[in-house]
Amino acid sequence: MESPEQFLDRAINLLQRSDPIPKLLPQVRLGRMPKDSPALTAILDSWLEAFVQVLKDAQAVLDVGGVLRLDPNPRIAVLVEAGVLPEDHLHVKSLRDAWSDALRAAQQRAGVPAS
Repeated sequence: MESPEQFLDRAINLLQRSDPIPKLLPQVRLGRMPKDSPALTAILDSWLEAFVQVLKDAQAVLDVGGVLRLDPNPRIAVLVEAGVLPEDHLHVKSLRDAWSDALRAAQQRAGVPAS
């Protein structure tokens, strides 16, 4: 069975490999890739879906600190500010809900009242 630390390391590595910010966002900012590119949309959707799955899996494994390390909100804010991801995108809502669910599950396991 995987320890929480092993799960977190694996999750972070997975999310870093597919993270659109370091490679694609500079291409958009330099005008080499349009903000409405179907390729960019597909990559963003895939990354968001992978992030949701990681957080669903995290519900049974991670403690509060581990879930907090996977907070998607700063990365979402960068993508929204850059204009490549709408705030009301279906996957953004799903991702935020999955993160809240994972945090709530970790808090319950720790005996911390949900805020």
